Amino acid sequence: MQTKTLARGFAIAVSAAMAAKATAEGPVMRDAVTEEQLVLAQRNASQVDPMKTLPVTKAVDPATLNHPQDLLSQSDILCFDGIATLVPKHAILQIPDAYTERLKISPAAQIVGWADFFAANRGWITTVEISRVQAEGNEPIAEDTRKLLAKSRNLVVATYQGGPISLLAPKVPPSAKSTQPIKP
Repeated sequence: MQTKTLARGFAIAVSAAMAAKATAEGPVMRDAVTEEQLVLAQRNASQVDPMKTLPVTKAVDPATLNHPQDLLSQSDILCFDGIATLVPKHAILQIPDAYTERLKISPAAQIVGWADFFAANRGWITTVEISRVQAEGNEPIAEDTRKLLAKSRNLVVATYQGGPISLLAPKVPPSAKSTQPIKP
């Protein structure tokens, strides 16, 4: 209890001494920013555009590069029995001769989503579920799947998680000769 009282007394004495010193020297005066100065500083900051100091680039804008013209130019059409759907280009893996007429839209066809179209036309459409790696062309489709596709008489569509997806051409791995070091 006595130590707490001593500590409080010491703290009071120190603060009193500091207050006496501050009043002896006088209060510390500082300039305060006025509203006019703040408004002027804000105007100056908004007038200086740092983007104007950067050089203009001559590179092609990637947002406009390879921009598709429209949805139809990027899609294939499947149409049968008065309904039609769009699938991405390169999603149709096999088109038997009997079904080539079904790749053209009829004037009275109603456009529906893939799920509705596939549900109504399961008899002549077969789907092959592929992985994203396969769709990118980084991994080939399994050999047994390719053999089954060759025997199928149906139109075959590549799908990823149930929806049609483009299947890019497989990327060719570098040959063994090109990876060997060149001898002097």
